[in-house]
Amino acid sequence: MGTLGNTARILAAVLALCGTGLVRADDPLDGELEIRSAYAVPSHGVIMLSARVAYPRSDLLTTSLKDGVTLSFDLECIVSRHRRMWFDAEAVDLVRHRELTYHVVTDRYLLRDPDSGAQDSFPTLDAALASLGAVEEWPIAVDSQLRSDEQWQIALRAGVRRGHMPDALRALMFWSDAWHRTSDWYTWTLVR
Repeated sequence: MGTLGNTARILAAVLALCGTGLVRADDPLDGELEIRSAYAVPSHGVIMLSARVAYPRSDLLTTSLKDGVTLSFDLECIVSRHRRMWFDAEAVDLVRHRELTYHVVTDRYLLRDPDSGAQDSFPTLDAALASLGAVEEWPIAVDSQLRSDEQWQIALRAGVRRGHMPDALRALMFWSDAWHRTSDWYTWTLVR
């Protein structure tokens, strides 16, 4: 089999992926990605942020995770103060990374922090997404970084994107960025 045979095999692989739901024209992340609430409070000299994020869920998301796709979830936080005649002054620009995978042998969803190596497992995707969306006391700044006589704004944005995937899928899905989604910025003034 020459070139025609290779083309037929590639076409068969793409059609097989369409059957599994990995290659589809519709949005793999049905629903809205949004930050429902957020606040920050000083505690013992550290500004601690807590938030509730609603991550979208769909059957395609479940199928893709079970087929070996890793999803990356980012939470970006910027602390800045407005300046009249110049760009805003940024004191803090942090990103919190998490990765979600499905473990076939244990039939559980694994949520991992690639920076610290910490990991937790959940029996359902809903439980994993709920844990991912509950941000509790994330240290975002030291009190001394933010002068108390100035007004500081906090901006928070959540994002989800496709992370690692099996090599066979990577060759077929290199053009698709339908997995990349970010929420609107959620902003408020820090009260101290």
